[in-house]
Amino acid sequence: MPEAKLTKQEKKRLAAAVKKAKRDGKIPKSAQETIPYREMHRDGICDVDGHYFTKQVEFFDINYQLAQNEDKNIIFENWCDFLNYFDSSIRFQLSFLNQRADMERFRKSIDIPEQEDKFNQIRREYVGMLRGQLSRGNNGLTKTKYITFGVEAENLKAAKTRLERIEADIMANFKVLGVKAKTLDGYERLSILHQMFHPAGERKFHFSWDAIWQTGLSSKDFIAPDSFTFQNGQYFKVGRTYGAASFIQILAPELTDRMLADFLDLENGMVVTLHIQSIDQSAAIKTIKRKLTDIDKMKIEEQKKAVRAGYDMDISATRS
Repeated sequence: MPEAKLTKQEKKRLAAAVKKAKRDGKIPKSAQETIPYREMHRDGICDVDGHYFTKQVEFFDINYQLAQNEDKNIIFENWCDFLNYFDSSIRFQLSFLNQRADMERFRKSIDIPEQEDKFNQIRREYVGMLRGQLSRGNNGLTKTKYITFGVEAENLKAAKTRLERIEADIMANFKVLGVKAKTLDGYERLSILHQMFHPAGERKFHFSWDAIWQTGLSSKDFIAPDSFTFQNGQYFKVGRTYGAASFIQILAPELTDRMLADFLDLENGMVVTLHIQSIDQSAAIKTIKRKLTDIDKMKIEEQKKAVRAGYDMDISATRS
């Protein structure tokens, strides 16, 4: 995909915005300030800016690709119903994380302790087989999936009531889909953020809620990397790890249901996110009418050009 070039006017506007941000003190001065939330609560509710609050649910795979076509249609219809549940007041994000695993932790998780019987040789052979599959199977990657949803509210108490109701509906929808899911608490959400900010595994996650009031630190101090470096619009550096961010706009008459799976099958550490917000029906109708008006305007302009060039305007209208 070719890199977009900024016009002189856009560069001037960007420079002016940077200067204004510096005057207003809005540019982060530390890695902690770069992380965009105010407070993470024990129950998993994240206070983003004092008026916007979020929760997060981890969900697991379903055997969609192996299902029969009839079952696929049912799963797809249920998935559409799931997406249609979210109205314009709820913002949500689907996150798919391919991250380097803590191999030492994984090895410990598959170890089978020996016992005083005759089957220790079988246990050792089975553990060896699991370790071999672990080293060959996914290139040391763990693949996890999350849905993060948020609402605007005057305070935490008002947000908590609504978020819990939305959470219950989401869990019910996942159950209809036959997908296992679990709500994440604050510690689990911080652990995920820590893993994202330390992709090379250079620092272990050590955190406890008591440490906040004992040390006077915030939860950001326990998850932040040594530094963030953003030198241009695509490439960045988090701690010692280099990365690239890409925005993909797909214009196609149809899409295969394998598209997202093909992205996630890449054996590389990456994060794929889908940010989704429903549009209010009246606003959507206005947008469509505005687009139709723009199309009619373009058609009239093409017809005028055709007449000036000596062509029949009906030919231009047919081509449009």
